[in-house]
Amino acid sequence: MNTKNPKVDAFLERATTWQKEMQKLRSIVLACAVEEQLKWGVPCYTLDGSNVVLIHAFKDYCALLFIKGALLKDPHGMLIQQTQNVQSARQLRFTNVQEIVKAKAILKAYINEAIEVEQAGIKVELKAVEEFDVPEEFQQRLKQDRALKKAFDALTPGRRKAYLLHFSAAKQSQTRIARIEKCRQQILDGKGLKDL
Repeated sequence: MNTKNPKVDAFLERATTWQKEMQKLRSIVLACAVEEQLKWGVPCYTLDGSNVVLIHAFKDYCALLFIKGALLKDPHGMLIQQTQNVQSARQLRFTNVQEIVKAKAILKAYINEAIEVEQAGIKVELKAVEEFDVPEEFQQRLKQDRALKKAFDALTPGRRKAYLLHFSAAKQSQTRIARIEKCRQQILDGKGLKDL
């Protein structure tokens, strides 16, 4: 069994929800050939410095999140894509300890396959930013505003993708236009959606 990280011990002691479930998931993951760390405020399990799987809690469930889950075979049909825009990661979700205990052998198999994927150096082929839909309202704004188009084109692919997803997520045209206007200066400043 791998060594427990004291930072993860502290994280689990402070957890107000899903504590027992996360502890059980931790014991299963630590039985595999990974190193335990705390990253992004959650338990993260790595192999030679590369992230393999996370344990995290949500309101309605706790989960194992496989960083390259899209590459796993998933013979039991258990992996869940969080949203349609998540390209690589996949989750296994749980709502009680009994589910985890029952699935222990399956979980170990998924974790070991994720380790093999990482050892093999296999990469997830991500959709290029050019393949994402550009909302009509944003297309029109870019045609009218050369400075905005130039600034948007100069952003990193990840930042462009984040803006496109943010604008596209609005169901109404009026909301898309409002989001575009709200983000205009940030784009002109070369900043991403979440940059301060």
